[in-house]
Amino acid sequence: MKELDIWHAQVSEEALEPERPIIDAHHHLWRAGTPYEIDDLWADTRSGHNIVGTVFIECGSEYRLDGPISLRPVGETEYVRRQVEYSQRHKMMGQPPVLGMVSHADLTLGTAVKDVLEAHAESAGGLLRGIRHATAYYPDPPAVDRYTGRIAELMMQPQFREGFAQLAPVGLSYDAWLLHTQIKELTALANEFPETTIIFDHFGGPLGIGPYAGKQKELFPQWKADVAELARCKNVVAKLGGLAMVINGWGWDGRDKPASSDEIVAAHGDYYRHTIDYFGPDRCMFESNFPVDKLSVSYGVLWNAFKKMAKGFSESEKDAMFRGTAARIYKL
Repeated sequence: MKELDIWHAQVSEEALEPERPIIDAHHHLWRAGTPYEIDDLWADTRSGHNIVGTVFIECGSEYRLDGPISLRPVGETEYVRRQVEYSQRHKMMGQPPVLGMVSHADLTLGTAVKDVLEAHAESAGGLLRGIRHATAYYPDPPAVDRYTGRIAELMMQPQFREGFAQLAPVGLSYDAWLLHTQIKELTALANEFPETTIIFDHFGGPLGIGPYAGKQKELFPQWKADVAELARCKNVVAKLGGLAMVINGWGWDGRDKPASSDEIVAAHGDYYRHTIDYFGPDRCMFESNFPVDKLSVSYGVLWNAFKKMAKGFSESEKDAMFRGTAARIYKL
C-alpha cells in the first residue's frame, strides 16, 4: 500500500465540506497478501473528511483453516470483531470506529445456513448486520481470479433462495455483489422476497474488461433501464461507489498520475445521478470500497468527488446519502 500512497501523493486536494459527518458504508480489512487492517484504513480516513464510523463488508479473508467448511467464514467475523474492539477503544482519539459488519454465508446450504448465521451472530458480539454471498458471474475474467468458478444464475436457484429466505426472520440484510448482466436476476429476487432488505453494491458491477472493454457508452442504456426497474423494488437500497475498480475498465490504475475528483465526476457522474434519481437520496449511501478502489483513486479525492456529485441536493438529502441511509439500513 505504501507504493500506492506515494502514487496518490501526486494529487492532493483539500477536503470539501470537512465538517460533514460521513459513515463509510463499505470497506474491507484483511491480513493476507498486502495487509489492510484498521490502522491502514485510518491512514486513509485521515484525509480531512469527517468519517464518524464505517461498515465492514466480507472479503473472503481470515477464514478458519479447519472444521466444517460451512463454518469456516466465521473466522473472518472473529478477526473483524477483534479489529472492531480495537477501533472502539480508539474512537475517543478521533479514529472512526467500525460500527457494524456484513459477513459471508453460503446461502446454497438452504435451511442449514441457519447454523452459520447463528455462529456469525455469536462471534460478532452484536455487530452483525447482514450477509453477502457474492453471485458475480463471469466465465473467463482476465486477471480477476476471484470470479473464477462462480455459478451462472445462482440467484435463481432453489437452494440459494431457500437460504436467502433465512435472512429476514433473524433481521439480517443482504448485500448483493453481482455484475451488470445479472441486475434483472436481482430484481426477480427482490420481488420474490419483499421483506428482505437488499443492498445493491457497486452499481451492479458494470464491466469494462474483456469483451466489455471500451464499451461503457454502448452498455449504459441497458444498465440504466435495468437499474430503473430494480429501483421499483422498495426493499432495495443502493450503494454509491465501487465504480473505480479495475474491472470497471476506466484505466485509472494504469496512469502515471492518479485521477482527480473532477475526472472521477466527469467519467462516473452519470451512473451516480441516474441511481440517485431512481432510488432517491433516502435509499442511497456513499461507500469507499477501500482498499479495492484505492488502486485507482485516493480516499480524500474519492470523497471530494462524492461531495461534488451531491452538490445541488438539499442538506437533508446530503445527510441521508453520506450518513443517514447507512445508519438506518445497517441499524448503526
